[in-house]
Amino acid sequence: MTVHFEVSEGIGTLRLDRPPMNALNVAVQDRIKELAEEAGRREDVRAVILYGGEKVFAAGADIKEMRDMDHAAMVVRARALQESFTAVARIPKPVVAAVTGYALGGGCELALCADYRIAADNAKLGQPEILLGLIPGAGGTQRLSRLIGPSRAKDLIFTGRQVRAEEALSLGLVDRVVPAAEVYEEARAWAARLVRGPVLALRAAKESVDAGLETDIETGLTVERNWFAGLFATEDRERGMRSFVEEGPGKAKFL
Repeated sequence: MTVHFEVSEGIGTLRLDRPPMNALNVAVQDRIKELAEEAGRREDVRAVILYGGEKVFAAGADIKEMRDMDHAAMVVRARALQESFTAVARIPKPVVAAVTGYALGGGCELALCADYRIAADNAKLGQPEILLGLIPGAGGTQRLSRLIGPSRAKDLIFTGRQVRAEEALSLGLVDRVVPAAEVYEEARAWAARLVRGPVLALRAAKESVDAGLETDIETGLTVERNWFAGLFATEDRERGMRSFVEEGPGKAKFL
């Protein structure tokens, strides 16, 4: 298989495995969607890592495959492409991208679907589609501009330039930079902190932030208010508050 999903200690790793560059062809896209939906359903998965291996995250779409598609074919495929990445963005659990080497085009867009991005010091990210006479088609024009702001996003999209890890960090495109050999373990450490957290509260937090970014503030506040009140019906809320009163902050156990 070109994409694997393995679960260990509550952490699911969605691993791209299409050497040498993890090119995102149609089969990979469809498999990503399938496994993202599985990750969302499985109760033994509490957090997810997106990973391309030690050498490369994903260098982009399979250009040879795309070159053979005409307009009619891409009208159909473009929706499926976006839906595969949206399935990752909508995993109702914390998702961290462990980015090594190249994360270009679709690879960068896949990383954008994560809640948090840890990059290797050798990572290079970018949206080079303009150099093919195209624009990003898997969410790049939307997620990138929401993450780093429209003018910075336009600079990357208009020029197609690649940015190294430190510049990506300064732009807010990634959240941490670590030595390449430590990327996956750092991602596991980030995910492990959340594995024993309150499942519904984490889901509520993620959905409230994401929904708020897609709408006006009044609607966003309504989403937040409804989730906030709803969590008072959960055992985790009772457990967390009881622990706070009896033991002090930060000692609640939710498993």
